Amino acid sequence: MKRDTQMQNKKVKNAFRIIFIICIISIATIGIYDFIIPDTISVFSNITDKEITREISVPFVSADIESVPISERVSQSKAEDRLYSLLSANTKIFGVLPLKKVNVDVFREITLYPGGMPFGVRLYTDGVIVAGVSGVETANGKKTPAVNAGIKVGDIIKKIGENEVNTTDEICTAIEQSGGKKIAFTVVRANKELNIEIEPALSETDKMYRAGMWLRDSTAGIGTVTFISPNNNGFAGLGHGICDVDTGIVMPLRKGTVVDVSIKGITKGVTGTPGELKGVFLPGRTGSLIGNKTCGVYGIMSEKIDLSHSEPLKIGLKDDVEIGDAEIYCTISKDVEKYTAKIVKIGNKEGEQKNFVIKITDKRLLEATGGIVQGMSGSPIIQNGKLVGAITHVLVNDPTKGYGIFIENMLKNMPEIME
Repeated sequence: MKRDTQMQNKKVKNAFRIIFIICIISIATIGIYDFIIPDTISVFSNITDKEITREISVPFVSADIESVPISERVSQSKAEDRLYSLLSANTKIFGVLPLKKVNVDVFREITLYPGGMPFGVRLYTDGVIVAGVSGVETANGKKTPAVNAGIKVGDIIKKIGENEVNTTDEICTAIEQSGGKKIAFTVVRANKELNIEIEPALSETDKMYRAGMWLRDSTAGIGTVTFISPNNNGFAGLGHGICDVDTGIVMPLRKGTVVDVSIKGITKGVTGTPGELKGVFLPGRTGSLIGNKTCGVYGIMSEKIDLSHSEPLKIGLKDDVEIGDAEIYCTISKDVEKYTAKIVKIGNKEGEQKNFVIKITDKRLLEATGGIVQGMSGSPIIQNGKLVGAITHVLVNDPTKGYGIFIENMLKNMPEIME
């Protein structure tokens, strides 16, 4: 009897060991697959569910995306003409053991004209940005009304009382005429509205009431057009948003105008100091800005654009981008020209920006600019006959190199009015 009990206990222990080992192997397997399986894949809308599973490219893994093909799902959602839509795939090992959810970015297969021409922008903010805070010298010493009230650099002032404000003049006038009484402000911080009361202080310097804030309501600059839509004269450029110079936040757009630019000179880039295209705004208005997003600026041209330098190209998704030769289009004097380059590193595939590193190899461009300079942001990148991205930043320590953004990231942020 005792021997039978010992045998039974031994079998139970062995069973527990086996179960424990299976659990450890399962956990390790899930961990490995979780690392290997991408968080996001990008596909065109004519792909099938089986092809999506192949895109994930992991052995023994299936992707459960309901039973309706993407094209039919998109049609069912009454969005068959959408440029971009987001789906998700639940992955499983052997169709049984649940793994992770993969986001599926679905794009309509389109063609776009690559840009390369410079453009100027005048942007007016939606609300007023607090670019800095300071003290106010009063008869009783320095006071900091804005800081004391809880105002922070980067806040966006949207209202005074119940009235919307969009200019620094509106805010300054209200403060100067306050008589020192508290003023109710509505500000936006990290996408949340806050109600803040500021009690202005009388400045000993000019005998005016001040709040101790530096404000900004507009900006202007030049960049390069990345692409133009053949359908509606819509365009995208820069490959990054227009940011406030002091706070680094993407400036909220109220309205903006687009103007032609004439390149008048070049400051050549050298190690440690970025170069610059020197341009001047030409008279008149050539378009309207309708979006200022993390991945670029977007607008509609009111005049026909000269596209004789290019022809419509298919877009390449992020998995189409590879280390190797490429071309960029940009303007450093009068006309758009093509220059040779090479994609030397593909890094942040999941991020919105700085997805890969590109190196200028064209001797003409290197001699003229030293490589990538300010003003070239947005220059389209073509590889294997497809529009795959845009230049966004120069590497300060090596101006021959810079960061690029995937074209799909610019398309994902594009306002629907341009689709």
